[in-house]
Amino acid sequence: MEHLPLDLPDNPRLAGNITHFARALRRAGLPIGPGRVIDAIRAVEAAGFSNKIDFYWTLHACFVNRPEHRAIFAQLFRLYWRDPRYLEHMMAAMLPAIRGVQEDRPAQAAEKRAAEALLDGAQAPQDDDRHDEDDEDTRIEADASLTMSRKERLRTLDFELMSLAEMTEAKRMLARLTLPVKPMPSRRSMVSSIGGIDVPRTMRAALRRGGDLHSLSLKKPRLRYPNLVVLCDISGSMSQYSRVVLHFLHAVSNAKGAGWAKVHAFTFGTRLTNITRHLAARDVDAALKAAGAEAQDWEGGTRIGASIEAFNRDWSRRVMGQGAVVLLITDGLDRDAPNELALHMQRLHLTARRLIWLNPLLRWDGFAPKAAGIRAMLPHVDSFRAGHSIASLEELAGVISRPDDLGEKTRLMAMMGD
Repeated sequence: MEHLPLDLPDNPRLAGNITHFARALRRAGLPIGPGRVIDAIRAVEAAGFSNKIDFYWTLHACFVNRPEHRAIFAQLFRLYWRDPRYLEHMMAAMLPAIRGVQEDRPAQAAEKRAAEALLDGAQAPQDDDRHDEDDEDTRIEADASLTMSRKERLRTLDFELMSLAEMTEAKRMLARLTLPVKPMPSRRSMVSSIGGIDVPRTMRAALRRGGDLHSLSLKKPRLRYPNLVVLCDISGSMSQYSRVVLHFLHAVSNAKGAGWAKVHAFTFGTRLTNITRHLAARDVDAALKAAGAEAQDWEGGTRIGASIEAFNRDWSRRVMGQGAVVLLITDGLDRDAPNELALHMQRLHLTARRLIWLNPLLRWDGFAPKAAGIRAMLPHVDSFRAGHSIASLEELAGVISRPDDLGEKTRLMAMMGD
């Protein structure tokens, strides 16, 4: 990392600037509390403020304790303690694309998150020449009456209609959302105090006692967790939804204790791409950047039938064992032959324990299965649900382990029969 010379202001307020820098780090996702801020101020007092490299590593030692937070800290430090050229680049990167602003290079991992954290009000304090006695007349009032209504609106708001600030908050909410699953009984058994009789173990114990049967050994099925397989459409009509869903899948892949044996993720537009290893990265920006570089068909056409055929042929035997649950995320608008699409969907359904289809088009009240691709796919799914908002993903988390949940499938199948 290149460090520019650090110019001290005439009237520095170092403690206040470190406090606001810590606030920006917290908004970017680092778990920083008041104790770390106090430690950082004391550490800078002890280490001095004459060398920028020493200052960088002093704050780094106080604020960073996870490997995935290093990139975020580096980008925010470069923005906050103050590289004007880099700040201009990030301001241009945050402008809407419709205004025709193009940068000479794309933003790197954690750069946009750092810019959003700084532009979200975490600015350095301004000099205040007022006397202390003026502060006694200052009244600070906080109105939290609309806080819950704002969060409720954000939960039900369509991902495609969110502003940049709303999308940032939505990604934070999705990062805390879990997708728990119940364990399944396996063919293997384990020793238990209650359950069925373990005949082999009972007979072996009797032989060791000369054939006398003193007690019965009991057993119960050993529990295991299934795999989660996600097939996510990244074509032009799904690009806004797929980016948010991949943020959610990254959180699911890295959540400890969620229950899944392993999470396998695939993207498809005109071809199938395995991005499982990229989602294993702890930093979400680095993970999605690597996934985007791997999948070359972002915002392109859609070939659902060919992509599912490629999955059934190349990956089904590897990842679909032991009762995998499949999440299919697409709008179902496909140009392939509907008969072939139905055949490939039927094979996928037969190899999955449950096949759940998330379709953002269900956000419309007047949605009807009129497209040929939707009519070909719908009979071969176990559940058909909406996937356009945080609330819809929360509902998925509540029903993913319920085999009786059909979502909207029954209603739409009746419409197809009519």
